[in-house]
Amino acid sequence: MNFIEEIKQRARKNIKTIVLPEASDVRTLKATDIALRENYAKIILVGEESSIEKMAKENNLDISKAEIVNPKTSEKSENYAQKLFELRQAKGMTLEQAKELIQNEVYFGMMMVKEGDADGLVSGAIHSTSDTLRPALQILKTAPGTKLVSAFFVMVVPNCEYGENGVFVFGDCGLNQNPTAEELSEIAKASSDSFEKLIGKPSKVAMLSYSTYGSAKSELTEKVIEATKLVKEKYPELDVDGELQLDAAIVPAIGKSKAPDSKIAGNCNTLIFPDLNSGNIGYKLTQRLGKAEAYGPLCQGIAKPVNDLSRGCSAEDIAGVIAITAVQAD
Repeated sequence: MNFIEEIKQRARKNIKTIVLPEASDVRTLKATDIALRENYAKIILVGEESSIEKMAKENNLDISKAEIVNPKTSEKSENYAQKLFELRQAKGMTLEQAKELIQNEVYFGMMMVKEGDADGLVSGAIHSTSDTLRPALQILKTAPGTKLVSAFFVMVVPNCEYGENGVFVFGDCGLNQNPTAEELSEIAKASSDSFEKLIGKPSKVAMLSYSTYGSAKSELTEKVIEATKLVKEKYPELDVDGELQLDAAIVPAIGKSKAPDSKIAGNCNTLIFPDLNSGNIGYKLTQRLGKAEAYGPLCQGIAKPVNDLSRGCSAEDIAGVIAITAVQAD
C-alpha cells in the first residue's frame, strides 16, 4: 500500500469533516467526488449551490453527499460575522467589515473550522498562499507553544530506495522566504513532528546546504551550521545533522564518505532547505523530473488543520491533501 492509500485508510477510521472554499473550480469538485466515493472524509463545499451542482453535472461528478453552504444565504453568516468582529476588533475591524469579509469563501470556511462546524480546511488551487493563510492566522491563530508557522511538502518518489522507501518531508518549501538560523531550527522541529505524525516512522533530519561539514565557508553555510547547533541544543531528542549536501544526506555511500562520523548521514528522510528559493526549486525538480507525488504546501503550527495547495495541483493532489488534513485533525 502506498503512502496516500495508507493515509486514506487512517482517515477512514475516524471520519472528519473538511471544508473546501474553492467549489467554483472543477478540480475541487473532482476531489470531492473522490473523497466521498472512497469514504475517507465528509465534505463541505462553500459557494453558490446551483452553479456548483451544474458544474458537477456537466462533468459527471457525484457530489450528492457533500454539504453545500452559500455564505450569502447561510443562517450562520450573521453569527460568524459577529464572532469574527469580536476576534479582530482590537485590530481595528468593524462589524461592517466583518460582515463583508464573511461573504468571502475562505473566511467563511475558516470560521466553520473555528466554530467546530468543520475539522479542517483545504484551499490554494485558485487562491494565493497569503489569501489562505492570512484568515487562518487571524481566525484560528497559532497552536500552543508554536514559535513559527511554516509549510512542508510530503514527497513520494516512485522506485526510490532513499528516505523512507521514497517518502520524504521537505521543509519549508512554501512560506518562509529567508528564515534565520533560529527559524530554521523551529522548521526542523516542526517538520520532524510532521514526518512522524503522517508517515509513522522515526524522522532523520538533514539541515541542507551546498557544503558538508565545512567543505565550503560563507555566510550561507554559517546560517545552516548555526541552525543545526540550535536545534541540537533545544531538541536533543531529534536525530538531526548538518550542514549536509543533498547527496550526503540521502545516499548512504556518499553520507559515509563525506560525513563518516554522522549517525544519520545518507539515511535522512526529513530535508530542511536553507531558504524558500532552494526549497521551492527542490520540490518542483523532484516532482517534475523524479515524477514524484507532491502533497502540499501543508501547514504546521496553526491551531487547527489548514492546508495550502499549489495552484498547479491536480484533482488527485487535492484529494490526497483532504486525506492528510483529515489525519492531522484526528
